[in-house]
Amino acid sequence: MDRLWLIALLVLWGVLLFGGFLFGHLDPERIRRMPAWTRMASSLALVIAAWSAYIFARETEAGSYALLIALGMSFGFIGDLLMARWLSLKNHVIGGIAAFGLGHIAYIAALVSYGNQAGLDARAPRWGALAVWLVAGVIGWYVVVLRNHKPTLLHRAALPYTLLLSSTAGFAAGLALQSSAFMPLALGAALFLLSDLILAARLFNNLRFYLIDDVVWLLYGPAQMLIVYSVGSALAA
Repeated sequence: MDRLWLIALLVLWGVLLFGGFLFGHLDPERIRRMPAWTRMASSLALVIAAWSAYIFARETEAGSYALLIALGMSFGFIGDLLMARWLSLKNHVIGGIAAFGLGHIAYIAALVSYGNQAGLDARAPRWGALAVWLVAGVIGWYVVVLRNHKPTLLHRAALPYTLLLSSTAGFAAGLALQSSAFMPLALGAALFLLSDLILAARLFNNLRFYLIDDVVWLLYGPAQMLIVYSVGSALAA
């Protein structure tokens, strides 16, 4: 029953995200088809899935991992609402960055604590993968956000946020290098960073191309899904 419920939520998430893309209407700017409500509802479905996974796993060794993942996804959902301006905040971009940042702190805590607990804490893969992803993050931040701009508070805030996303990708890759069960998790963390760099290019450099907003969500949505459903990998490993 537990597995069936999580599968049902996964199907619901897919219907909302991909259905919104397939059956939505192209907006006047030609940058999206997905209605805002299907995007927010797909994110909410992942919040429910994350907390459901925690309820099912709380008595196991993966209980703390599941709790931190659920907290991270919940902060991510708040970030989604802020970025979509469904929550009232004067500077919704800074608020969104703060919410996502807190979410990634929870994700990083989950990955590090679980790696220590499960013996997946070998120094070379853990710190080597982290170093590679941090370098990639700094390069991405410079190219997409800082280059050709006079730094503002928002430009500076984007750097620690990017480093948090890169750290999540790095620690996820470190786990995947030691256990193939975490390969989907590593892919999810990488997709999250990629989606955010595209979004940053849109915000800071006015990048525009056909369906850019949908591209961001078609990367971001599966990224969050793979992170949330990595609780199953933690249980298996």
